[in-house]
Amino acid sequence: MIFLTGATGHFGKATIEFLLIKGIPAANIIGLARNEEKAKELEKYGIQFRIGDYDDVTSLIKAFQGIEKLLFISGSDVFKRDAQHVNVIDAAMEAKVPHIIYTSFFRKDDSPDSPIATIANTHINTERNIIKSGITYTFLQNALYAEAMPMFLGPDVTHTGIYTPAGDGKAPFTTRKDLAEAAANVLIQGGHENKYYKTVNIENYSFHEIARLLTELTGKEIHYMSPDPSEYKETLKKAGMPDASIAGVTGFIEGIRVGYFEADHSDLEILLGRKPAGMKEILKAYI
Repeated sequence: MIFLTGATGHFGKATIEFLLIKGIPAANIIGLARNEEKAKELEKYGIQFRIGDYDDVTSLIKAFQGIEKLLFISGSDVFKRDAQHVNVIDAAMEAKVPHIIYTSFFRKDDSPDSPIATIANTHINTERNIIKSGITYTFLQNALYAEAMPMFLGPDVTHTGIYTPAGDGKAPFTTRKDLAEAAANVLIQGGHENKYYKTVNIENYSFHEIARLLTELTGKEIHYMSPDPSEYKETLKKAGMPDASIAGVTGFIEGIRVGYFEADHSDLEILLGRKPAGMKEILKAYI
């Protein structure tokens, strides 16, 4: 029996779709939903659902009964995520879950002083806590989602160009769809026990390269400007962006600038059995 937390989110739904496409019966898939209203989003897949909340350990213990593999999709609430992830692991231990597949994130190192320490440290601690639990694990260290590209490029890049202080930094941007299919394959297959996978694209991309590809795709000259980070923050502030959002966006961009997300190799092609979508394909969809 395969169980997915975060089943009503984008990643969860995409993974469910791939499981069904690959022949897993709907009766063998269970999705976690916070309430009956959210559970309605799973009805079209014909899968089972159980009610549970990351904030409620008791509900999770009940939901996790009798499952064989748990796809633990990281929580979206940055401020509550540390405590929530501890709850999920504690519940999995109590329910004697045999195997956790955790959607972590790819980073160059585990330094506590990274540009996105608030987000990074949660994932690092969660990986360590799962190992400490003694439960068999698989860690999918996912790349930055290509779907986040508008955050870096802006809403009208063909007219404004790219304005982001990422310097010459590179990142292996990857589509959520490819990452979800890799997760589905790990859930279906054996041989992934107690392994870390760098689920990132097979190439790293700089914004210089992205500007060049956009120019090629649109027929318009797309320029890339990398302003001083303080100037960039001030520009976002003047545009009315909340301080918390500014901190989040600039943290990721600083991470790209210093190479925190740049990968030296990828396991994604092996997990997919094909090459993941490249930047040109990603940008076609963006345009």
